[in-house]
Amino acid sequence: MRTTRRKLFGGWLAAAIATGALLVPGGGLGSAAAQVSDYAVPGSAGYNVPIPTGKSGDNGFYAFGELVVLTQTRPLGEQVVASRGLVDTRGVVSAAPDGTPQPGTFIGSGRTALSTGDFSRRSYTPGFSIGGGYKFDDGLSVYASYTHLMNQTVHAGATLATPYARNRPDLADSFLFSPVFNFPPQYAGPRIKTPQDDPNGNGTQDRNAGGNFYGIWNGASVMDIQFNSWFNQAEIGARMPLFQTETSRIYGLAGGRYAMIMERFKWRTVSYDINGIAGPQDVGNYNNTLSQRLYGPFVGCGHEAYIGKALSVTADATAAALLGFVKERAKYSIGDKSIQNKLSRNDFEIVPNVNTSVNLMWYPIEGVQMRVGYSAMMYFNTQYMKEPIGFNYSSVDPAYGTQFFRIYHGVNVGLGFFF
Repeated sequence: MRTTRRKLFGGWLAAAIATGALLVPGGGLGSAAAQVSDYAVPGSAGYNVPIPTGKSGDNGFYAFGELVVLTQTRPLGEQVVASRGLVDTRGVVSAAPDGTPQPGTFIGSGRTALSTGDFSRRSYTPGFSIGGGYKFDDGLSVYASYTHLMNQTVHAGATLATPYARNRPDLADSFLFSPVFNFPPQYAGPRIKTPQDDPNGNGTQDRNAGGNFYGIWNGASVMDIQFNSWFNQAEIGARMPLFQTETSRIYGLAGGRYAMIMERFKWRTVSYDINGIAGPQDVGNYNNTLSQRLYGPFVGCGHEAYIGKALSVTADATAAALLGFVKERAKYSIGDKSIQNKLSRNDFEIVPNVNTSVNLMWYPIEGVQMRVGYSAMMYFNTQYMKEPIGFNYSSVDPAYGTQFFRIYHGVNVGLGFFF
């Protein structure tokens, strides 16, 4: 049998630049293609099974699909979201001995109650990869492939229930505080949150009572943060035979690549009144979305070696220079959707990219290929949420930073058919 069966996965990740591979003695598309025509495929299937697959060595279509399980670099900086305690905005509760109000006095331990560091550090995300192409008589094949990682979601939260039920005598650590400022009156929250707001002890919203702890994020009872991320990659390319012997082959790869890196941070705050009641007007929401769409050409090459018993090993690599279109979107909104304020900003970046893979291939029957391996997709100079929350409501400006190195890597198991 001839060489094309293991070209089923012709667009897969690679180990040098294709232009360098063209320097191999006797290489070049013309001479290599002549050798391909009568090259016996290492690891040929020992059995022919009557299924509608093609014969190796013939031109025709091929298709593949595989499952992937990948992990990635942490794409989020560490930022304190909330502290234990609350701020006396009127200064009446914390007044000086002579009765002088002390507005802005913090009451409580100030211990960190919630931060982005509370998210789990590492997890593995399932996904899939599919593709197909066409192989010509001279050994050249063209293909298209698509890889998708499922949405990965992590949560963290804080409530009025302190760790081990430890608290101060005034129970100030039962409350949560975040330093959001410059927000309009619609975000005032309940007037009566504590016994200090209700001197008569009747829990009523007396116009002249309460207001000592102004704002949804001051004296809140529940905060929840969530981080979502997902990833897509697609490419269209060609696989070109360059040089081969009886037991190994070298091939070049070239084409165009697209990748999308999407991340979203959510923060929800609920401020209850003294009776444990909260309406939509007592809920503050914050969302930060960072999307990076990357486009550009890639080149590379790979090497396949026969190891016996219908098995072979491949090592591939490709390098790409991608132009990134970055969208930064951050927004505050109230629970009843009556008011909001947002940031909308676009940016550009140049992102070098290197993809590599090592796979063990098995050819059990005519026209069928199975594989298992390890792959890595590395991106340099991408953006990330350094500090996802911008606490200035009127001028929302979270801090974004440049992440020098970002990697998605893990295992893959797949199946391919040649038609």
